[in-house]
Amino acid sequence: MMNRMMNRNVRKEESKNCYFCANNIIKIDYKDVILLRRFINTVGKIIPTRRTGTCAKHQRALSTSIKRARIVALLPFVAK
Repeated sequence: MMNRMMNRNVRKEESKNCYFCANNIIKIDYKDVILLRRFINTVGKIIPTRRTGTCAKHQRALSTSIKRARIVALLPFVAK
């Protein structure tokens, strides 16, 4: 029984590479809506780093770009 409980908690961690580092994207543009939609879930929230695999530098730039796109009305604040 103890073995089963321990197996449930063990999770394989896959190494996720940053999309922007891998493709040599230096600047994340807020007008590139197609790219930004990849990092937003169906409700409209920004997907966290642990799910997308982006590095901290690009995650900060990504969230800033998404917020700017929302203010300019290129992306919705909340999806219906």
